Amino acid sequence: QTGILIFCNWAPIIWYSKRQQTVESSSFSAEFVAMRACIERIQAMRFKLRMFGVPIQGETKIFCDNEAVVRNSSRFESALNKKHNSIAYHITRYAVAAKMAVIGWIDGRDNLADAMTKRLAAAVRDYLFGNWTY
Repeated sequence: QTGILIFCNWAPIIWYSKRQQTVESSSFSAEFVAMRACIERIQAMRFKLRMFGVPIQGETKIFCDNEAVVRNSSRFESALNKKHNSIAYHITRYAVAAKMAVIGWIDGRDNLADAMTKRLAAAVRDYLFGNWTY
């Protein structure tokens, strides 16, 4: 597992990569497992900052390129049909309901995480890193 903490515009940005322990049959399931890991990291970071005396204002913004995950975690009327994802689903829904996190969609063409986790063509990689490094 690897992790990087970066500060951008006075806000911490965490990049975390870990091989998952299970094999999922769909990208929806894999994204929800990753979302749960993200929420757990956010909870730990917010707790640590509060213990240091840093005031926490507002929700933490999470960007996801899977529209189904964003929809199922953000809309209260949505229901989960896959029972084996229930723990990840409920942890994510709790964080959104508690106003600890807000989950938004980002187009896959603009998702910087892909540049750090996938093999990309040079033009796509240059475009993504050009947005990151100005």
